[in-house]
Amino acid sequence: MSNLGLSFLKKISVYAILALVLIACTHVYPPGISQFRGPNRDGQYIESNLSDQWPDAGPELQWSAEGIGRGYAAPVITKDKVFINGEIDSISHLFAFDLEGTLLWKTPMGREFLGSGFSATYPGSRSTPTVLDDLVYTVSGKGRIICCDVSSGDVQWELDMVKDLGGYQPYFGISESLAIDEDNLYCYPSGQVNNIVALNRYTGEEVWASVAMKDTSSFCSPIFIDLPDRKVLVTMSHYYLLGLDQATGELLWSYNIDGYEAEGDHCNTPIYNEGFIYQVFGDRYSQGAVKLKLAADGSSVNEVWRNDKVKNNFDGLIIHDDLMFTTVRGNYLKSLELEQGKVVDSVKVASGALIFSDNKFICYGHNGELNLINYTEGEFEIGGSFRIDQGKGQHFSQPVLSDGVMYIRHGDVLMAYKID
Repeated sequence: MSNLGLSFLKKISVYAILALVLIACTHVYPPGISQFRGPNRDGQYIESNLSDQWPDAGPELQWSAEGIGRGYAAPVITKDKVFINGEIDSISHLFAFDLEGTLLWKTPMGREFLGSGFSATYPGSRSTPTVLDDLVYTVSGKGRIICCDVSSGDVQWELDMVKDLGGYQPYFGISESLAIDEDNLYCYPSGQVNNIVALNRYTGEEVWASVAMKDTSSFCSPIFIDLPDRKVLVTMSHYYLLGLDQATGELLWSYNIDGYEAEGDHCNTPIYNEGFIYQVFGDRYSQGAVKLKLAADGSSVNEVWRNDKVKNNFDGLIIHDDLMFTTVRGNYLKSLELEQGKVVDSVKVASGALIFSDNKFICYGHNGELNLINYTEGEFEIGGSFRIDQGKGQHFSQPVLSDGVMYIRHGDVLMAYKID
């Protein structure tokens, strides 16, 4: 065979392998889903040809939309729309924009979380919407779930987790971003009977209810793990990391959080990778970063390692290149090798929400600074930074990438930057 023929076959083989990898990465969630922290809830986006360097003033701002209300909820992007939650005059709203930033519709969904005492410092929306096909789902900080038509915003069904399911509102409000599969929606009301619940995603009718550990929710957005024997739903409660049988709600295992605080912020979404679950806790005396071995049948977990020097409350973690990446207090992005959990590298950036695509990290710091960090051959290199100067309040929202555009929410303003 000619060298040209061999080269062609090699390319086909590479493409076939890449296709299999993508299938393996995306089969847990329905194709075409738009949800919290990307298509696989792992902070990674499938983008290419992103710019390696940002101008001193930052990337081109394509558009900004004011008036989305207070909150920290990130947007989600579909092929032709942007959805986001916000609180206006104490009422929660779900907004839909086109990709040029024009408001298409907004649907009110009842009173939003405003807090009391210290929690009143952080009022507004929390949950990122979830979109599949022609339906969009979201929940307010006070626990009202709505399912809307994506074109009109018309409510198809609604349910109050506190009033209808005997649930409980945590001190900082209900903050999970709802997880769905082809048939069901999964939510965490925190009731003593209806602790974690599966609902038919088309009707809102109960499919199963689990008492789990009878513990309250802790701001975590759950993940699914697809194993040969069963599918496992993994989420956080106030005191535990939990695994439930996704089909029945049966509690399979729990992992205790050490040194939990009175209102511990266990907000990070865990990540599953090649038989292991990774999580980062933020409590002062907690485990910090952990690696857990999941049994082949999903029935148990065992701790492999912990690194109690690596902690954050809600900025997320990334698993890539046999490393864990996360930001920590003190304004560093750190990488840990997965075998023993030891820190192998770090770079100085403002600590904040972290996402990854095209061998690049984007970190949205709590101080409003956005950093581009190129990651090439195991090395960090800053590719630019700029500060968000629109909007008010804390910089807690997760960045989102879609088709070469970076979406940033700061309080009442949603911004779209061209970064390819």
